[in-house]
Amino acid sequence: MIMRVQQVVMATMVVTIVVFGPKRAEAAAPRAFFVFGDSLVDSGNNNYLPTTARADSRPYGIDYPTHRPTGRFSNGFNLPDIISQRIGSEPTLPYLSPELNGPKLLVGANFASAGIGILNDTGVQFVRILRMYEQFELFEEYQERLSAEVGSERAKKIVNGALVLITLGGNDFVNNYFVTPFSPRSRQFTVSQFSRYLISEYSKILQRLYELGARRVLVSGTGPLGCVPSQLASKSTNGDCVPELQQAAQIYNPLLVQMTKDLNSQVGSDVFVAVNAFIMNMDFITKPQTFGFVTSKVACCGQGRYNGIGTCTSLSNLCPNRDIYAFWDAFHPTQRALGFIVDAIFSGTNDVMSPMNLTTVMALDSNI
Repeated sequence: MIMRVQQVVMATMVVTIVVFGPKRAEAAAPRAFFVFGDSLVDSGNNNYLPTTARADSRPYGIDYPTHRPTGRFSNGFNLPDIISQRIGSEPTLPYLSPELNGPKLLVGANFASAGIGILNDTGVQFVRILRMYEQFELFEEYQERLSAEVGSERAKKIVNGALVLITLGGNDFVNNYFVTPFSPRSRQFTVSQFSRYLISEYSKILQRLYELGARRVLVSGTGPLGCVPSQLASKSTNGDCVPELQQAAQIYNPLLVQMTKDLNSQVGSDVFVAVNAFIMNMDFITKPQTFGFVTSKVACCGQGRYNGIGTCTSLSNLCPNRDIYAFWDAFHPTQRALGFIVDAIFSGTNDVMSPMNLTTVMALDSNI
């Protein structure tokens, strides 16, 4: 089991994919990359918004090449950055960045915004964030700008041939359903009912993304939510993963896998590839030493129990070696842990990557 995970490894998510590759004549051109979702993939859009969900102060970015905060919820690179490196592309810029113009548009764009969820009422405590309908509105605006740059026909080919990553779901549980003992959503739904409701809404999001031209989409769900330092600090009495959150993830993730299969049947192609991050992450969390970590419970940056209370700030406890910690802050993996996640995305076997991993996807697309 552990040997399998070392080849594959961890993610805070379930991931899914959508693509019809570009024509052979254009195969040599760098593949565009688009990113949607929450703080796991936000590369700095929230820096430009009046929100409390920000990663724009030290020690965020301490291991980034500039050693400065970038808006990424990481000590260095985030998940999209590492994927970009592996596919030989430049990192995607936040869509709200003034630097995203001209030829940079051909690289792609990151529309993600920390704090959002599948549901529009998720993350209301963070004030002004880019909810999914707004991210899609910006994607439409991006396509208009791209068309003005390269012409509508080429713009359409760039979008259709792009790789897309969307990461959603965790906040709907942690910052909505379970945010208080008697949240509005927990009074409205059982965990099972809420999971099914989320899946029905996520399906609509993916269908809309397909309508907007995405043809290879990495779609993420949730990892083991009850095992992140924030939940250990606030809800665990003995350091064990919180059962209620674990059960929610175990209900939700199989539903997501089935939903992607159903969508594939509807479009008549393996557009969506489900990645079972829960399995990968649990192997990683239960055997951290196997992967070179001293702990998978204590965050590198934070305060309180497991360094899981509050946010990471310049006044927080800070570990001297981020490479031996699985979690950077109360919610997010370290840069090194994210490398294992990307290994899983590219090399995962069928039990975690269904129906194929990203290496297979890239190979198939290169032959179209």
